[in-house]
Formats: sequence, C-alpha cells, structure tokens
Amino acid sequence: MSEQQPYPSVWTRPRRARREQPSLSREQIVAEALRLLDAEGISALSMRRLGGQLGSVATAIYWHVANKDELIELVVDEVFGEIEVPVADDPAGWREAAATLARGWRDMILRHPWTVHVLDEVVSSFHGPNSLRLSDEMLGLFEKAGFDLFEADRAGKTLISYVLGIAMSEAAALSRMARDNRSEREWIEALWPSADEAARDHPRLLALYTAYRDADPAKNREDSFTYGLDRVLDGIEARLPRS
Repeated sequence: MSEQQPYPSVWTRPRRARREQPSLSREQIVAEALRLLDAEGISALSMRRLGGQLGSVATAIYWHVANKDELIELVVDEVFGEIEVPVADDPAGWREAAATLARGWRDMILRHPWTVHVLDEVVSSFHGPNSLRLSDEMLGLFEKAGFDLFEADRAGKTLISYVLGIAMSEAAALSRMARDNRSEREWIEALWPSADEAARDHPRLLALYTAYRDADPAKNREDSFTYGLDRVLDGIEARLPRS
C-alpha cells in the first residue's frame, strides 16, 4: 500500500532548496498579489499579470509557488494576520472578546472583498501560520469561557460561520457598488422604485421599506450585524456549563 500523500497545499509542500538566490522573495510576491487583488479583484490575478507587475517573468514566481492556488493560500494567510483574538483576562470576559474577534473577521473581509471568492474553496487547506494561530487562540478563548475542547471548537466555528455569511454578502454588494461608481446610499435609492413596485401586493414589505427609506444604509448593516452577532453569542452562552 502506498503512503498517503498530504493534502496538496503550499504549506504541506517543502520549500525548494535554493541552488541560487531567486530574483523575488515570497514576501514581495505576496505583497504585490495582495495589492492587485485589493485594487482589481480576483479576476485580475494571474501569474503572468503578477510577474509583469513585479517586473519579472512568471517563472520567478514559480520558484515559490507551484500554481495560482498556492499563491492564493499565501495571500489569504497574509490577510488572516490582520485578525486578532483578544485575550479574556477572566471567564466573564469571553463574550466581549468573542464579539471583538467577530468584528475583526468582518472588517478583514470588507477590506479585502475578493476573499468572498476564495475562502470557501481553500478553507480546507488552511495550514498557514496565521490560520493556525487564529484557530488555536480561538479555541483558547472558548476554553477560557468554560467549554471543553470539542465544544470550544464548535462554538468558534458557529461564530465564524455567522460572520462569513453576513460579511461575504456585504462585501459582494459593496464591490458591485464600487464597480457601478455609486455610493451605498445612491445604490439603495436607485433600488427603491423597483422594490416598491415588486412589493405592492405585500403590505408588510411595503411598510418595512417605508421604515427603512430614510435610514443610513451603512448603519442598517452595522445594526443588522450586531443583532445577529448578539443572538449567536446568546446561543453560545446558553451552552456554557453551569456551576
């Protein structure tokens, strides 16, 4: 029986031994890929385009990564480094720390909206240092709250699943507004006539649209996120062992 191969990932493949100094460092490649992704989105990223931006041929990039998927893994781990897991000084502080963590995840996604296209594809191979740090520290946060290791894992996954679902929808909408060169308010106001027409036979929806008509859309997003986050944390808190 052949030995089982590790999951294909830039993190499970040994780095190439250097016979000569490569013209580009991994850090340079990741930084430029991140700049390109933030500026133009996932469709703009190719090895050829990246090589051109770096003033080098694509073969210099292949010294560090085998393909575009490995490059994405590196860049995703780089943005994971922007997320911090607060340390709860005592068990009672876990909820505030978890809320801060959730907001950090959301903020990262909104800063880097291209992540909505890749997080669900590469999450199974997240073995990078920032990903591992996040996972370990999140387990520690929920263990501090009073959960055993397995329930700490499930609590963390539940929290992040909520954040990803909300933030990915937000990021996709904000990216579309940017492509249309419209502010969030302009984009929402342009939708109201068709929304009113579609909902004319649905009085509850019409009443809701009327209530929201003059509201700040950014504040609405923030309030909705906070409402859902509080409910998720309520459910997690209900699972805490009682003394």
